[in-house]
Amino acid sequence: MTADTQTLDSQAVAEASAQAMWRNDAASQGLGMRLLRVAPGEAEIAMEIEPRMANGHGSCHGGFLFALADSTFAFACNSFDRRTVAQACNITYLRPGKVGTTVTARARMVAQSGRSGIYEVRITDPEGEMIALFQGQSREIGGSVTGA
Repeated sequence: MTADTQTLDSQAVAEASAQAMWRNDAASQGLGMRLLRVAPGEAEIAMEIEPRMANGHGSCHGGFLFALADSTFAFACNSFDRRTVAQACNITYLRPGKVGTTVTARARMVAQSGRSGIYEVRITDPEGEMIALFQGQSREIGGSVTGA
């Protein structure tokens, strides 16, 4: 198998894993998230901040931004077709998300050791400014995402 074939196979696995997860992901779909891209160890999801997501200050409630980051993290760490869950995570909010805008979360694997991985998710506004930084630790729990 050549390096190009291996890359194509890895991408196909990531896409099949994402399709299998998306089929059952009522939470992400219910919040209006759109899966834009997946690759091995990476994912990108967009979400429009709707008026129902506003907090008492009129900006996006942090829980919705956390949910966006967590979903993006999930798609990235399950992209290898190994069932993986969050073991620990945290988020730092840098600026408010504005109602009526679409924010984008981009996840990437930072490190992997055994069954544990570390991922970073950056949420940006339409101008590309980072509004939150999420860091998550994943843990493989056994089994396949696709059932293969």
